[in-house]
Amino acid sequence: MEPWIFIPFVVTLAPVAIVYLLLAYRQRMAQARYQTLLQLADKGVELPPELLLNSNAPLCERRRGLVLVSAGLGIMCTLVALPFNLDNGTSLASLWGLGLLPVMTGLGYLVSWWLSRGDRAHA
Repeated sequence: MEPWIFIPFVVTLAPVAIVYLLLAYRQRMAQARYQTLLQLADKGVELPPELLLNSNAPLCERRRGLVLVSAGLGIMCTLVALPFNLDNGTSLASLWGLGLLPVMTGLGYLVSWWLSRGDRAHA
């Protein structure tokens, strides 16, 4: 087998691995936070309600939106720039539309962040 055959697998599996690592990290952080809250509750410390809420949710939506839009644009640029052709002669550049899914999802997050920001301004 020629080594260039593995490039599409690496291009496909790299985002999956990044998402997996990110989700695993977030789960570990949430478990550590809840374990700390349980230890404080066992000691009888009164927990303020602010500790139980996720205070940066609107900022997370903005960050998620920007990351997804950037990732989608990166996927599109990568597919357009790769010089490989498929067996039937079509270029990988014709698959640039695969990047539209994260771009549109990211735009949805940005719209959600923008709309929730407007709700807080009127409250």
